[in-house]
Amino acid sequence: VQLQASGGGLVQAGGSLRLSCAASGRAFSSYVMGWFRQPPGKEREFVAAISWSGGRTYYADSVKGRFTISRDNGKNTEYLQMYSLKPEDTAVYYCAARPSPWYSLKVDEYIYWGQGTQVTVSS
Repeated sequence: VQLQASGGGLVQAGGSLRLSCAASGRAFSSYVMGWFRQPPGKEREFVAAISWSGGRTYYADSVKGRFTISRDNGKNTEYLQMYSLKPEDTAVYYCAARPSPWYSLKVDEYIYWGQGTQVTVSS
């Protein structure tokens, strides 16, 4: 599986962005998909995950209520809609895939990774 993330950019605090992650391969619908981010000088951290069917979603406390993860299995694409962005949301955002029915918050339990897209939120 190859993942291609896009949609990052520069936005003012309070603004919104939508990230996309396009996946190659026919097994997309069987993977748990996730979004992680790596702020400058910090470790990569969990943001959100979505079950293979899209019926269950999971969020880090820091983004709950502001971010929405979704997927379109027909288009082999997952999304991260981000609202009410804050300067502390500034990071490189990565999409990831986990060939398992169970979601995980752990970086090393995701097998496939996109190249990352930069999100910068100015104050």
